[in-house]
Amino acid sequence: MGRTGWCCLMMNSHTLSEMKKRRNSYLMVAPYMLLFVIFTVIPVIAAVALSFTSFNMMSMPKFVGWDNYIRMILDDEVFLIAVKNTLIFAIVTGPISFVACFLFAWLINMFPPGLRSFLTFVFYAPSITGNAYIIWTYIFSGDMYGMANGFLMRLGIIDDPVQWFTDPRYNLTLIIIVQLWLSLGSGFLAFIAGLQGVDRSLYEAGAIDGIKNRVQELLYITLPSMGPQLQFAAVIQIAGSFAAGKICSDLAGFPSTDYSAHTIVTHITDYGNLRYELGYACALGTVLSVAMLLVNGFIRKLLRKHTNA
Repeated sequence: MGRTGWCCLMMNSHTLSEMKKRRNSYLMVAPYMLLFVIFTVIPVIAAVALSFTSFNMMSMPKFVGWDNYIRMILDDEVFLIAVKNTLIFAIVTGPISFVACFLFAWLINMFPPGLRSFLTFVFYAPSITGNAYIIWTYIFSGDMYGMANGFLMRLGIIDDPVQWFTDPRYNLTLIIIVQLWLSLGSGFLAFIAGLQGVDRSLYEAGAIDGIKNRVQELLYITLPSMGPQLQFAAVIQIAGSFAAGKICSDLAGFPSTDYSAHTIVTHITDYGNLRYELGYACALGTVLSVAMLLVNGFIRKLLRKHTNA
């Protein structure tokens, strides 16, 4: 056996030895890993495989190669509209919600513990309350009894009620605003936890080194110390911005007027749940997943350069 073979054998024996020492940890992780593989890994692999087939759930999948992807780009005009709307949604809501989550968490963290807990609940509550955004359908109701229409009509700005969520001029903008209102979720809590975990001695050392105000503390101590939380929140906000679908359907209808609030997720719902063209729906889902992974990788790389993660 050559030198390389002996090295591989020694490395394998060392790995096995380490695994035996940590077998209790592996046993504790095993149930989660089993569920993760069954309900995440296998479905993703199956979806990618089905994206190269024609499958309607009534017959066996038929391999069609790249036909679904070619159809997506060349023949599906609604898909191009969905891509445009999804990009607008992601570019606006992703960065703004990420920055807003951090700023709100940073400001709330300065309050005493009791008030901080109350404000954290107030800001987080909309993201966990089912259909909390339905209140916006009352504010922007399309009749004269809606709060926005009633207010504008009393001021004489409009004469007739505006159909806010069915008018292509307004619906996507309003949905983006609602999504920003709902975006204080898991990322917000991660920032709160991260701010609480920053070593206080760093601020004392910073004061000795010449840091004079809160903004300098934020830039030179807080942000570099919160790499994991920043990356986690970035993943959550990216996923939320690219995966917007239900909120668009609930507020603007399905399909929305002239597909003005149609996103890739609603397009997947259309072909997967209504038309049962599962092969094409899987191709749409694969493209969306790849786009999310690429953006996520770019953001993580960018954050890694400026933090201690």
